[in-house]
Amino acid sequence: MGFFDGLPVPPDKEYLRGELSQIDESWAAARFDSLPHVVHILTSKDREGEVQILKEQSDVVEEVVDEVVHAYHSGFNKAIQNYSQILRLFSESAESIVTLKVDLAEAKKRLGTRNKQLHQLWYRSVTLRHIISLLDQIEGIAKVPSRIEKLIAEKQYYAAVQLQVQSTLMLEREGLQTVGALQDVRSELTKLRGVLFYKVLEDLHAHLYNKGEYSSIASSMNERDDELPTTTVVAFTMSNSQSLSRRTRLMKGDNHGFIEGSYRSGSVDGGSSLDGHDEEGTLEPQDESKDIKSGAQIPRQVPRWLSNSTPDEFVEIIKKSGAALHVKYLQTMVECLCMLGKVAAAGAMICQRLRPTIHDIITSKIKAHAELVNSSKSGTCQAAQTATTGLHFLKGQLESYQLPKQKLQNGISVAATLLSVSPVSPVMAPAGKAQAAAKDLLDSILDTVVRIFENHVVVGELLESKSTQNADMNTPRSMIIDVNFPDSETSQATGGYSIGFSLTVLQSECQQLICEILRATPEAASADAAVQTARLASKVPSVEKKDGSEDGLTFAFRFTDASISIPNQGVDLIRQGWSRRGPNVIQEGYGSAAVLPEQGIYLAASAYRPVLQFTDKIASMLPKKYSQLGNDGLLAFIENFVKDHFLPTMFVDYRKGVQQAISRNTITGPAAFRPRAHTTAAYTSSIEKGRPVLQGLLAIDFLAKEVFGWAQAMPKFSSDLVKFVQTFLERTYERCRTSYMEAVLEKQSYMLIGRHDIEKLMRLDPASSCLPNPLGKANMNNASDSESASIESELIELFLNLRPIKQENLIRDDNKLILLASLSDSLEYVADSIERLTLRTSNQVEVNGKNLASFADDYRKLAIDCLKVLRVEMQLETIFHMQEMTNREYLEDQDAEEPDDFIISLTAQITRRDEEMAPFVAGVKRNYIFGGICSVAANASIKALADMKAINLFGVQQICRNSIALEQALAAIPSIDSGAVQQKLDHVRSYYELLNMPFEALLAFITEHEHLFTATEYASLLKVQVPGREIPPDAQDRVADILSR
Repeated sequence: MGFFDGLPVPPDKEYLRGELSQIDESWAAARFDSLPHVVHILTSKDREGEVQILKEQSDVVEEVVDEVVHAYHSGFNKAIQNYSQILRLFSESAESIVTLKVDLAEAKKRLGTRNKQLHQLWYRSVTLRHIISLLDQIEGIAKVPSRIEKLIAEKQYYAAVQLQVQSTLMLEREGLQTVGALQDVRSELTKLRGVLFYKVLEDLHAHLYNKGEYSSIASSMNERDDELPTTTVVAFTMSNSQSLSRRTRLMKGDNHGFIEGSYRSGSVDGGSSLDGHDEEGTLEPQDESKDIKSGAQIPRQVPRWLSNSTPDEFVEIIKKSGAALHVKYLQTMVECLCMLGKVAAAGAMICQRLRPTIHDIITSKIKAHAELVNSSKSGTCQAAQTATTGLHFLKGQLESYQLPKQKLQNGISVAATLLSVSPVSPVMAPAGKAQAAAKDLLDSILDTVVRIFENHVVVGELLESKSTQNADMNTPRSMIIDVNFPDSETSQATGGYSIGFSLTVLQSECQQLICEILRATPEAASADAAVQTARLASKVPSVEKKDGSEDGLTFAFRFTDASISIPNQGVDLIRQGWSRRGPNVIQEGYGSAAVLPEQGIYLAASAYRPVLQFTDKIASMLPKKYSQLGNDGLLAFIENFVKDHFLPTMFVDYRKGVQQAISRNTITGPAAFRPRAHTTAAYTSSIEKGRPVLQGLLAIDFLAKEVFGWAQAMPKFSSDLVKFVQTFLERTYERCRTSYMEAVLEKQSYMLIGRHDIEKLMRLDPASSCLPNPLGKANMNNASDSESASIESELIELFLNLRPIKQENLIRDDNKLILLASLSDSLEYVADSIERLTLRTSNQVEVNGKNLASFADDYRKLAIDCLKVLRVEMQLETIFHMQEMTNREYLEDQDAEEPDDFIISLTAQITRRDEEMAPFVAGVKRNYIFGGICSVAANASIKALADMKAINLFGVQQICRNSIALEQALAAIPSIDSGAVQQKLDHVRSYYELLNMPFEALLAFITEHEHLFTATEYASLLKVQVPGREIPPDAQDRVADILSR
């Protein structure tokens, strides 16, 4: 029965719960209706039993009620007693309050009678406490100067500035202003303010140029390779809605700034201590040795230079910052200047010392570089110096090769000949020592300048940010103007110092150094500077001033130096001599001549790439509003200098060199297109071992590679340089063509190779497979042996039909033939060299519709024409000599001991020309030139029989003797296949020996060897008159019958 579950039944009577659960819940209803129960009992069969059950249930309920009453009885009694006590206490309190009211009324009445006396006593006590506080403050302030001096000695500049600023503010409080005893302290603090400014500025200056204890160079000397480099600067603007760089962003949220000319620190209030060094507020010094080595701060660790400072918002920012160590230190120094109120003065002095300091750094860098070079030379290079006493060998940028070392007739080496046409010495060449030294020097100096500029970006951002915050606090919202570009107010707030100004001066000094290296006149450089200045002035929007004047950025080169506007607060610093040099002091040179073997305009090539890399690094550091300065500075100057001065000068110089190289006049030796005398006996394909390339073409190839070296050093101008190379290659080709035409003009061999039918047959001739072809490609000639024989036979037939050959139509001057051979090899060498250059350049510039590959093809085609002329010339020369066999009688009266005179002349000519050409052409080319002689001689000998009147036995022996002599002469040529020569000339001897056979024996031979000779050739054997041999009348018919089977 759930209704009775909460009743307090003791444990010994738990049975009551069970009995209660048997009672119907209707007995416990709120509105009990007895009628149903009465009706149930009356209608029940066992009325007595039902009544008994109700009595038992009633007893159970009564017993439960007794237990409940017994359980709650004591509690009811206690509650009644408590209630009685509460009533009693309330009654007593009411009586006490009545009494207290009476007493208070009486006290009020008594105190009101002496109100003035009590007020006087309270005021006196307040005054005494204030006096005691002032005395304590005076005692603390009196010790401040000595504590500041101690902090300065320990280089705890931020703590010293904190103490000076807090003490100065304390002295301005009411009550201390009229204390006479504090006048000396006030004077000491004023002096210490100036001392602190100088110390902070000197330390900032040292760290700006990486000469300080916490500079990036010093902190990175022991830096591990896997640690992060110097923090990259992110561009920022001065607008509050735009983000600063990562270095400066940490400083943006502090409360330090200039308010109405005085510094207000969030850490200084009425209850703070005067010196900021109470026991609870002082920070313990931290060991920073590990941080200095690693170049990064451990989170939540205070740098060593802030160990004695009072904790404030700036210190917390530095603790949480993840910037590099030197960046944190620069931030601290700038914060010190802001707290001292010396931002404008500091900016003015940094501007004043910027140029002479950079000049000194560059000069010292060059001196150190010179000492290093001199020490290395004296220690390790003595042997190399003695080994290079003669002409230096020049290695090209695109293809390394040595200058040939052969001697000319007058004893001057080929190297001297080539270097005589080059406008630059080997030292100044693209891969020369001067170029390498200039590039190394500029790389080193520009890298130093980049590191310095990185620091200037940090300081410049911070100073401009502080000045902008000050302007925002003092300028109504409606008067705030756009600060995306530096205006006069920002420039004045920073003393004229800005990132743009520092970049301008740095690039100006670098430009002056480059001008010294290039020996460029200040007038030429200043003209470029004026162009840069005008361009920058047009890009930077000017801001209208109150007086209507305009202000813009300028690129102030040293020789067109811009004056620096110094605010009034910096004038006293100048008078006190903080700067060692004025900005307009004329400075001496940098001394680069001590490092560079030579100086001159050609070093512009070595300066271009370092300047390009320098500009890329600078552009990555610049904030967005200064981004135009990165493109319009040093890179624009060097590009304009190259375009306006270097390239025109180089084109003029190399044009003279080309003119000298291809001139008909001698150049320290033989003519440009005259084969060299006293060459080695055997041909070699290596220039180093003496390949006899014509002096003019070798010089042109030398100049082309040199110009390509300049193009590789200056990729932006490679198109102009490649175009220039194509121009003088075209001119050289015309000169080669002229020499070729002078040798072959009006000669029959030249006319023949121009005929379409002969040109086609020569192209299909298998012998042409050895002709020059483009690099990496081979001549494809897949003709079968029968087709090759047919082509050769057809070509020889065309040549034999030209008989009689006249001597005046042949090239009789061997020197011209040697020139053609040498010209062919030289042209092939230059063509291969051009193709190698083509493979290494991506700029396919066209001149008159032709690119480098087209020039290579032209050179190679002319080389092939030279070889074709030589081959045809030797074939025509053979026909010229062999045509004496026709229209004569070979009726000799004795055995042949010597060949005919024309064979002796021909073989002597072949031997002589082979020996003269051997040093100038490769073996395969010699085979091509002389390889056609045998076939022509064999065919001419066999066909000559048809024109002979008569021949006897001794005549046959004479012709065989002629073929043997010719075979010996051709076999002496190493490149010719002697087996093939012997086979062809044996064929001739076999043919003529058939004349010694009787007719019947000849007929039997023809029957067995009907395809050994042609029908015409067999017919010629029958027509010629042979003494003692009888030929029947039907001989021709019988032979024709045999051949027709």
